[in-house]
Amino acid sequence: MNSLPFSHHIVGIVKGPGESASEYVFITADAQPVRIGEFVYYELSHSPSGTSNSHGATVHQVLGKITGCRLIEHLPDRMFADHELNPGAVAALIGFTCEPAELYEMTVEVMGEFHEVFGFNNLRRLPLPGAKVYLAEDELLRRVLNKKDPAASGAAHIGSLLLREAVPIALDVKELVSTHLAILAGTGSGKSYTAGVLVEELLLPKNRAAVLILDPHGEYHTLAQLRGHPAFQGEDGYQPKVKIITPEELKIRVSSLEFYDILTLLPPMSDRQQAILKKAHDEVRRLYPNGHWTTQDLITAVYTVDRVEDEEGNVKQGSSADALAWKLEKMQRSDYFHACEHLPPRELFTPGQVTILQMNEIPLEEQQVIATAILRQTNHARINTQKGRVSEGDEQYLPYPVFILIEEAHRFAPAHEPSQCKQVLRTILSEGRKFGLGVGLITQRPGKLDSDVLSQCMSQFILRIVNPVDQESLKHGVEAAGRDLLKELPALSKGQVIIAGACVNTPVLCRVRQRLTTHGGDTLDAPALWQAYFAEHKQLDRMVAMAGPAPRPQPRTIGRRSLE
Repeated sequence: MNSLPFSHHIVGIVKGPGESASEYVFITADAQPVRIGEFVYYELSHSPSGTSNSHGATVHQVLGKITGCRLIEHLPDRMFADHELNPGAVAALIGFTCEPAELYEMTVEVMGEFHEVFGFNNLRRLPLPGAKVYLAEDELLRRVLNKKDPAASGAAHIGSLLLREAVPIALDVKELVSTHLAILAGTGSGKSYTAGVLVEELLLPKNRAAVLILDPHGEYHTLAQLRGHPAFQGEDGYQPKVKIITPEELKIRVSSLEFYDILTLLPPMSDRQQAILKKAHDEVRRLYPNGHWTTQDLITAVYTVDRVEDEEGNVKQGSSADALAWKLEKMQRSDYFHACEHLPPRELFTPGQVTILQMNEIPLEEQQVIATAILRQTNHARINTQKGRVSEGDEQYLPYPVFILIEEAHRFAPAHEPSQCKQVLRTILSEGRKFGLGVGLITQRPGKLDSDVLSQCMSQFILRIVNPVDQESLKHGVEAAGRDLLKELPALSKGQVIIAGACVNTPVLCRVRQRLTTHGGDTLDAPALWQAYFAEHKQLDRMVAMAGPAPRPQPRTIGRRSLE
């Protein structure tokens, strides 16, 4: 956007209050610099106590956002009916000399005066009719919209203000990762791209975060380009690390699973079988207090607890043990759940490292159990470390805050289905702030994400959403964004995002910056691939045709007799 002389640029005169107690309207003849979403302010003077003049008065700049525009005066409609008629020329002929001829009534939602410590303070005083309205300067917006300077430690420069490219939007990383975040968008709106930008900011030398990404689609492998990238080199020699764990390398220890985790992995079973399995699970946990038991130990416990007494008082083996053993043996053959191997927290998290847990090609039930085990284990590690229950050298020792980004979050915390992962997420989202465990949820179907989980994410990134059910769910689950911005959802373009919540001083409409690494979630170009396939095989067919038919091999003979 071209720079304008914003210094005390008057854009209109106040007409009076608006429909609500926090709105006012002003009149302008030029709607170009005062588009919907722009920031404007009026000035209030406050005289010192006991004085009646303006000498020594403090001037308050009360910021607001334009939320509505209405044309209130214009040339007669008849002048616009003929496309060959110039309305301005006709108006001049009849003596109408006002230029321009249109007047607009703009509605402004008052945000308040900005305070460095307390944020926006609503002074509860609307401007008087006749007060001047000014367009907010770039420098003012840089200061009041962002909690952090873009280059400062603890800041994440995510992009620029949509209507002002000269105004960067920098998020407060401390608030972002401690109060949790949600990235909500429809398919193809750029949610994974935005998440990639955020991860880049977290891995810059000014932040050096410890990040884990649960990646069900294998879209984040391109973050490997962080290695050796000059933009991420620190003056002290810092370089971010990227650890990609493929499905073949993914190992979860069986003894870290709770009863309901195991139940999720097994085929459906009767109530009696579930009761026997619960007793067996309790038994192995009693027998192995160190927590290291195997599936075979659980099968043995099933046969131990499944005992019935006949009419003569004889105790014999129950009928459920064999069926349960068969189901548990199926789990024992899993590629992901092992007796000893697993991924301890200290292997998943290190400051200055992003670990990408690829779960593509893994069945949904197993994805849910893997995510549950990792989230639970990480939560316990942070709690035990903070409370001094474990020391350095223990696999549960995690002495620094961590951040977990979960793609397709509605798979792990569905709105209307029971899920053990959902219960663990609820616990982390409500208590994780105290122990330095932050979570980011990414979903293309916010309507299918559990409302309790969504409501505990205090920072929101909202991209284009057209589904009415998802839009309605946002109105109740993401109140910080404001109704006026949520109306923009269907009209947002790719890469345009509403950012609201604890990470910014006020909700803003932002254009996401370009990624430094390649985006790994691009849609395949089907027409180009079809054309390439056709061209390749056409060339092969042409080469075969030019070579002519292959010579027929001569039959082998013995004497005068053919071997054919």
